[in-house]
Amino acid sequence: MKYYNKLIFEISRPGRMGYNLEHKALPEVSIPNELKRVVKAELPEASEFDVVRHFTNVSQKNFGVETGFYPLGSCTMKYNPKINDELAGLSGFANIHPLQPKETVQGLLKLYYDTQSILSEISGLAKYSLNPFAGAHGELAGLMIIKAYHQKRGDLKRTKIIVPDSAHGTNPATATVCGFEVVEIKSNPDGTVNLEALKAVLSDEIAGLMLTNPNTAGVFEKDILEISKLVHNAGGLLYYDGANLNALLGMSRPGDMGFDIMHINLHKTFSTPHGGGGPGSGPVGVIEKLVDFLPNPIIEKEGDMYFFKDSKDSIGALGQFYGNASVYIRAYVYLMTLGKESMSKVGPYAVLNANYVKDSLKDIFNLPIDGFCMHEFVFDGMKDDSTGVKTLDLAKRLLDYGYHAPTVYFPLIFSQSMMIEPTEVESKETLDEFINIMRVVVKEAIETPELVKTAPHNTIVRRLDEAKAARQPILKFRDIK
Repeated sequence: MKYYNKLIFEISRPGRMGYNLEHKALPEVSIPNELKRVVKAELPEASEFDVVRHFTNVSQKNFGVETGFYPLGSCTMKYNPKINDELAGLSGFANIHPLQPKETVQGLLKLYYDTQSILSEISGLAKYSLNPFAGAHGELAGLMIIKAYHQKRGDLKRTKIIVPDSAHGTNPATATVCGFEVVEIKSNPDGTVNLEALKAVLSDEIAGLMLTNPNTAGVFEKDILEISKLVHNAGGLLYYDGANLNALLGMSRPGDMGFDIMHINLHKTFSTPHGGGGPGSGPVGVIEKLVDFLPNPIIEKEGDMYFFKDSKDSIGALGQFYGNASVYIRAYVYLMTLGKESMSKVGPYAVLNANYVKDSLKDIFNLPIDGFCMHEFVFDGMKDDSTGVKTLDLAKRLLDYGYHAPTVYFPLIFSQSMMIEPTEVESKETLDEFINIMRVVVKEAIETPELVKTAPHNTIVRRLDEAKAARQPILKFRDIK
């Protein structure tokens, strides 16, 4: 194995070290026996040079939005401006302790308050809580609010949530975790809600409907006002999954469509870090009649002072402290940098880029939903499938050309789904290069199919058993066979 492909534990040698503190400079500390280790910590032992060389090489193997085009459908992998990081790292923010008296953190509380207000204006909802720590966390808060609303009204029969079969996988999972029974309804061929299927399941047992607009296939729900009317007339609430808000930014508002509750993925729509398990944030907003159910606390203002306020009808706090401060600072900087004028360009440019890529490749890919799309679109395999090359093979071959693969096999309504979302930040030149490589890969699939079926060839590791990796992960070095 080459040096630069080794794990840090493989580089480790007993007794080797990179730095050592002088013992005489350290104060004497008495540690209770019950806190002392029984065995030595299993840490790698390596020189400073070995450590620097190892992690420098590892960093160069990472793929991210800053190293190449990342057309991951449904995830909105857009650039995170460096000014966001710079301002979030200011000492006045970075050195704040969450238990400081509110009088000493007025600047941050003002930022929270202003962010809540901006999100309300963008989405058309009355109030936001910044408490949830992730999109799925915000989703859970939204479903908890639906449950609390019906329970306070004594409407205890409402134990079911409607979820279209084209929805994000988190939707039925969240509803189940919250104690609801999931009622799945079949979508139209373009992934939009089938009105007749919706009408058939509406009853006094329905608590609400979970939906995103545009939907997972990148199609705008043209019947959204009728959907809203049907659900509301049946006594239910509408929940908006904010995953696809980027397509509407500055152009349309979920609140105006009739949605009562929504969460926003700051890492998607508002350009904060995305992936790697965090940091996350999923602020949840509601219409006026649901404000008292928001997670505690809410930031309020009286005169020139900002303070936390709790509600007795709240679903409670979802974390020990008030959300992920560094992420909200980044989102606030992004919002203020764009301003209202530039904000209105995000959605249209995202839609323009998606339609450009779609129309440039639809002659070689099956396009199950023809016509205008929003921020993303779905191909359903190659038109020429005579060689047996599948969507997964194409995705793996793209890695050899330095591109992250699009989302594959989602949504589930198509068998060979390849979901592409270029976002608004990519230039025409970048999109043209991607389109060209997609054509190269399809040509290879037809002329030299085994080359594509056995891809990737130029990556550090070849094709992995991804199902096994998910079900039987190897998390410790000692477990590697």
